[in-house]
Amino acid sequence: MNFRIQLFMLLVATGLFATGCGNKSGKSEAGDVKQDSVKIRPVKVMLLEPQKVSRTIKQTASFVAYHENYLSSASPGRIEKIYVEVGDHVKAGQLLVQMDRSQLKQAELQLENLKTDFGRLDTLQKTGTVTQQSYDQLATQYNIAKENVQFLKENTELRAPLSGVITSKYFEDGEMYSGSPNTSAGKAAIVTLMQLNPIKAVINVTEKDFPRIHKGMKVDVTADVYPGKVFEGTVYRIHPAIDPLSRTFTVEITIPNDDEKIRPGMYGKVAIHVGSDVAKLVPSIAVIKQEGTDQRYLFKYVNGIAKRVDVQMGERFNANIEVISNELKDGDKIIVVGQANLIDGRAVKIVN
Repeated sequence: MNFRIQLFMLLVATGLFATGCGNKSGKSEAGDVKQDSVKIRPVKVMLLEPQKVSRTIKQTASFVAYHENYLSSASPGRIEKIYVEVGDHVKAGQLLVQMDRSQLKQAELQLENLKTDFGRLDTLQKTGTVTQQSYDQLATQYNIAKENVQFLKENTELRAPLSGVITSKYFEDGEMYSGSPNTSAGKAAIVTLMQLNPIKAVINVTEKDFPRIHKGMKVDVTADVYPGKVFEGTVYRIHPAIDPLSRTFTVEITIPNDDEKIRPGMYGKVAIHVGSDVAKLVPSIAVIKQEGTDQRYLFKYVNGIAKRVDVQMGERFNANIEVISNELKDGDKIIVVGQANLIDGRAVKIVN
């Protein structure tokens, strides 16, 4: 009886020893390699090397008129005639609106009377039959009357200050113009005139790019309504102040628009080429986003250990992306396969 019990215990011990030896150098179900009871994750890496890239600042843009004029009379009055309609192309100096000329006609009649009186007084003054004071008083009245006529003439005839397109008309013939604001811009106007050739694209650029943008730089411009078509623009004006809230500054870009395909209010994109530079690029799949945050990170291989490195994202270049971190150095081994669900400090083994 004692012999049978001893034999059974010997067989159990032998089985347990065999099981332990069988798993010592095998693989787990997840594919991790086991070594001395520690799981080692197989990974593939790439050497981080500086690469020369062409730097481009890309921004969304809104298109606005090169010039926009809200044309109105200097004083309220009846509109006699509007000679244009929305969509009409006009030339600089062209008569657009004729205001009521009743006051102008009265002023012209008064000027004619003063002109006659002044002519008579001028003759008498030469003969010394009138005082210098009377002569000066009438001369002053005459000059004021001339200026008044000129003022009324300019403000009863609204002429185009530049060549462009009539984009809005707010009154009809015979209506009264009050001078009160009546446009979406909060200004008073009878008609609105826009210059569409050239046209402007307006973008907001981050302050770090302020030193890289200069007046006269060439720009590639695309409009959302014309996919695949690229328009050439030029940096026209750089606003000198940085917005303290958004940390951006405004850049205006002019685009030739002979056929007027681009219209104010459209949206597009702008690409400003600012020269070549050196950047650290990795495949975009190597960068991981921390769940629930905007934090990005990757792993580098350091003496058999996966070390987490938090990074900032730079520009994207096809399938690669620029990564920025003080912890990354040229020659680092960046894990590009096997980084999913990897944790900082995990044992890894290069298999590529």
